[in-house]
This record gives sequence, structure tokens and C-alpha cells, in this order.
Amino acid sequence: MVSPTTEAAVTPSEVLARVRALLPLLEENAARGEQQRRVVEESITALAGAGVFKIAQPRRYGGYELPVRSQLEVAAAVAEADGGTAWVVTLLNQCAWMTGLFPEQAQDDVWGADPDARISGVVTPSSQSVKVDGGYRVTGRWYYNSGSWHADWAVLGFPVVNDAGEAVDHGLALIPRSELGFEETWFVAGMRSSGSNCLIAEDVFVPAHRVISAPKAWLGEVGTEHTDESLYRSAFTPVLALGIAAPQLGMGRKVLEIVRAKALTKPLTFTFYETQAESPVFRYQIAEAAMLLDTAHLHAFRAVDEIDQAAAAGTFPDDAARARARADAGWVVRNVTKAIDLLLFAHGAAGFGDSNVLQRFWRDSAVAGRHAYIVPQVSLEMYGTALLAGEGQITPML
Repeated sequence: MVSPTTEAAVTPSEVLARVRALLPLLEENAARGEQQRRVVEESITALAGAGVFKIAQPRRYGGYELPVRSQLEVAAAVAEADGGTAWVVTLLNQCAWMTGLFPEQAQDDVWGADPDARISGVVTPSSQSVKVDGGYRVTGRWYYNSGSWHADWAVLGFPVVNDAGEAVDHGLALIPRSELGFEETWFVAGMRSSGSNCLIAEDVFVPAHRVISAPKAWLGEVGTEHTDESLYRSAFTPVLALGIAAPQLGMGRKVLEIVRAKALTKPLTFTFYETQAESPVFRYQIAEAAMLLDTAHLHAFRAVDEIDQAAAAGTFPDDAARARARADAGWVVRNVTKAIDLLLFAHGAAGFGDSNVLQRFWRDSAVAGRHAYIVPQVSLEMYGTALLAGEGQITPML
């Protein structure tokens, strides 16, 4: 077993190799995780032992501080075993990355006593706050908090108010999980094992050092004093959008792998073809699906490589570049979900049997693809606005 808190200079390829070694276990636990509506604890423990939750954590606390591309590669690999587990891996790593944007004092609160602490989160400010001496008192409910079963802290959106109670900013607050209530609300058709339940705050005090401005973070102005750590200079909203699109890549790859393998022995019903693989029409469908998946990968990794390059160079992508990255994330969703639909049509009705994993991948992909951050049509509108209007974006979250 690896001891990730004491490792040094771990490379992306090493983490990815460890993940691939765990895929049989993650796949074996996938059905049980779906039934329990949370990732099986054995899987979480194995992933933690492999250092998967260290990817986006600062090295100062024993993390690996790897480029954003590593987050995508790892999440996509995990998704080949189970989409829900990959979603949890994605969100916990993204929230660790967000924690790296806070002042060092806040990071010490999270990781000082426990370098293995995990963080879940919801950016939406679905709450209320009161300004008090030294910080804010926050009350609210945050849906849907993926990975909430497995987190020790949460980074949560809230309205920052002035002394008169007027909202003046959209804040992100770090709050210990022990100070938050919990309600099971995640009863859905897909991504069941993501455990995306509700966290609840009742008049919780949040000190000022554990608050940053979300709009400033979206524009590259963050709270960390460690400006030499290039990972935390990465463009905020593209990091989140591409990260939550990443599980789609692995699910698409796995569905293609299964359908290709079955086609060698599965007959094409009501035809003279002894196997699906003999049919020119089936071959066309397989090729089209494979090309759609290739397109998704090309867009995802072009975008994340540009983000990593800009962060390493100490530059911040302009509006057009960030809008294109958002569009790339939506394009991933559009192409992967289309490819999976095509593959399920080609494979046939057997793919929807309860015992067939294809239907689980289909459901997980369909639900994950509806996340508001990566809806293809909205993402493309952002990019079109940047191309045509220049200013007047449809969202500040660019």
C-alpha cells in the first residue's frame, strides 16, 4: 500500500498506473455502490491508498500538485469501471484544488492536522448570511453535494453581505463537515453512487480567512499567498467544466470496448449475418461512434493543455479562450452521449437488461451530461457570444 502523504515527486503516469491496477476492484464494487447510492468504502479506501485524492492538493501538505490534465486522465480511467466513482473522484479533487486557492491559514485549518482530509463542495450560493465580528454566520442548504459521504470539509457558495445585510459578493466558504447537517436527497436514474446529497448549515460561523470571492476567483484573483504554485493559477471555470466532463471520456471508451468485443460473437438478429461484426452497417456505426469519442478526447485535452500551459507561464486566458474551453467541455458531452446512444442502438435491446453494465453506463452518462455546468447548448452559446459579441457574456462564470 502506498503512503501518499510521505511521497515525493509522484508523476501523472504513476498515479494513472495505480488507478488502472484498481479498475477490477472498482468494477466489482460498482453495482453495490449504485444500490447503496454511495461509492463503496472499500473503493474509496483503495483510491485514497493509491494517492488519487492527492492529485490537486498542494505539495506543502503532502499532495502531488499535478497539472489539471492529470485530473482528467485519472477521472476518465476510473470511469471505465464506474461513472459514479469517477464523478466522486472528480469532485473531491476539484474541491481540493479550490481549497488551494484560499489563504494559507484556511488551508492549514483543512490540512494542518489531517493532510488526508477530503473536501466536497457546491459553488451555488443557496444560503443566507449575516456579517458578524471576524466573519459571517451562514445558514443554508446545498444540493447536490457529490462525494458528501466521503468528505471532511466542504467548500460552499454563500452571499457575502455588508453590515446592512445587503449582498455585495458571491463568496466561497470552507466549513468543517462536522458543523454541517446532512440529508439524503439523491434518488435519481443515473450516477446513483455519486452520493450527491444535501449539506445543511444552521447559523454556522465562518471566519473571514476561510472566505474568498467567487467572481474574483473566476478572473484569476485568489487568496493564496503561494503565487509560485502554478496549479492554482489555472482558470477556474474551465477547470471545473472540463473536470466534470472527464468521466464521460472513460464511460464512452468502456461502452465502445464492450460493444466491439460482443460484436465478434453476437448475431445480428433477423438477418443472415452470423455476427454483428460481419455487417457493413454495424461497422459503419462502430466507426462513427469511435470518431465521436476521438473528437471528444481531442477537444478535452486540447483545452486542458492550454489551461496548464497558461498557468505554468503565469498568464491568464482571456474571455475568448475561457469561453472556448467551456465550449470544449460541452462538446465532450455532446459527442460522448451521442456515441453511447449510437453504440447502444447498434448493440441491441440486450444492452438494457438489468444485469448488463451497458445500461448503467448509458444512464450515468445521460445524467452527468445534464449538469448545468456542461450543458452543450449553453456552453456553445457562451462561445458564440465571445466570437460575435465580444462583451456582454451570458454568465460571469467564464
